[in-house]
Amino acid sequence: MEGLLLLVAVLLPAAGSLMVVYLPWLNQSRQDRCLFVGAVMVLECIVVLIIALDAERTLILFEMTKQLPIALRSDATSRIFSVLMALMWTIAGFYSFSYMSHEQNEKSYYAFYLITMASLIALTLSATMVTMYLFFELMTLLSMPMVLHSRTKEAVAAGIKYLIYSVAGATMGLLGIFMLTPNIASPYFVEGGSLLTGQLTLSHTAFQVILVITLIGFGTKAGMFPMHGWLPTAHPVAPSPASAVLSGVITKAGVLCIFRIIFYVVGPDYLRGTWVQWTLLGCAATTVFMGSMLALKEKTLKKRLAYSSVSQVSYVLCGIFLLDTMALGGALLQMVFHALTKDALFLCAGAIIYKTGFTQVDDMRHLGKSMPWTMWLFTICGISLVGIPPLGGFIAKWYIAEGALVSGAAVFSWLVPVVLLISAILTAGYLLPISVSAFFGGISPGDAAPALQKKNDPSLMMLVPISMLTLATLILGIFPGFMIDLFNKLAGSLF
Repeated sequence: MEGLLLLVAVLLPAAGSLMVVYLPWLNQSRQDRCLFVGAVMVLECIVVLIIALDAERTLILFEMTKQLPIALRSDATSRIFSVLMALMWTIAGFYSFSYMSHEQNEKSYYAFYLITMASLIALTLSATMVTMYLFFELMTLLSMPMVLHSRTKEAVAAGIKYLIYSVAGATMGLLGIFMLTPNIASPYFVEGGSLLTGQLTLSHTAFQVILVITLIGFGTKAGMFPMHGWLPTAHPVAPSPASAVLSGVITKAGVLCIFRIIFYVVGPDYLRGTWVQWTLLGCAATTVFMGSMLALKEKTLKKRLAYSSVSQVSYVLCGIFLLDTMALGGALLQMVFHALTKDALFLCAGAIIYKTGFTQVDDMRHLGKSMPWTMWLFTICGISLVGIPPLGGFIAKWYIAEGALVSGAAVFSWLVPVVLLISAILTAGYLLPISVSAFFGGISPGDAAPALQKKNDPSLMMLVPISMLTLATLILGIFPGFMIDLFNKLAGSLF
């Protein structure tokens, strides 16, 4: 019974999803449905926070065999990821109550929104590789309808692409789970790993090849090269609240799986100094640079933000693959601050689309006059993403760069900081000009649309969630001490 709360955390949003579908009184008005969905998300956050503050718990759901248990556990890693995902999902959900009023198929959107939340929380609480894979696949299938939501030709094509990439990546991950299971001392995740390095059932070379395939496969969800192609296609066609969680939350599902495999199954010592580490670092560093370059060239606002996510999430992966305590702490900081800033940026983009219909970067000229609050929040989050102090993006990138310099990771000990610096300059190049043109850009007679001639900021239901995310980026950037201590403690237990 002591682990029952773990089951509640999974079943609560799942039950809420079914009630949205099958209880007629919940769909008599938008207000009733939104109140119910909001209540479920708030209750879920409370349950997740209670779990995070409680002692470690384990709940075995069932056992396929003794070596294949399906179980949930609240350890240090699950607490960090579950709290972050639940809070981000809830904030974007409250924003959607206003935004979705101009969308169709609201009922199905909220049904899939809640059940995807359930699968994500289950993923963070997974205690074994098989459990993790089960909920990883479930999360993919349940989140796809949010990409398909508008039912347009472009949305269907993007949804199919999302599914193909995700299933291919998950299949690559499953290959690793097949090969790892007979070579570990415990089916449960163990801090530092439980790989039986002296008793492998296949050669080290073959095993390392499989590890690379596995980690690149799970990196698909994080948008890592060469499996990044789905992300800039799926984000622009989804409703903006869905784009926000696809970028800020669901990409972290891939990060979590990579984190679990490296630090709870294989162990960092097995990978350190091998060609596997160099390959993974090469893929991540390439993604950081490539994503920034593609974002710089892109003219559609949401697609530019999507390419930005390709780059920024791989900052996290660089920090993980360096296999250094300081770099890992920086990676976890970057994960938090990317979730905050990128959710806020996508929600700002949604507010702009909702109020003006503008989708192109060139449309943003002079928008600061009609949507001052929205554009100021956009600007602050953009500065954080660049990595300018005192906002949160700076401290995260600082720790990753410092960790790289002391990691002893051969050429990557200096190459990673160089790539991060170049990417920061490129990030400034594709985000800050939007704000400059919004506040100081000229306006021609042809641009004098009605939307630019009056105050046009969205309702408080949309502005408050964006403001909360932006304020958190500022406050946690100025006072990051407790997060640094928490992440350093976790990193110290893993090495």
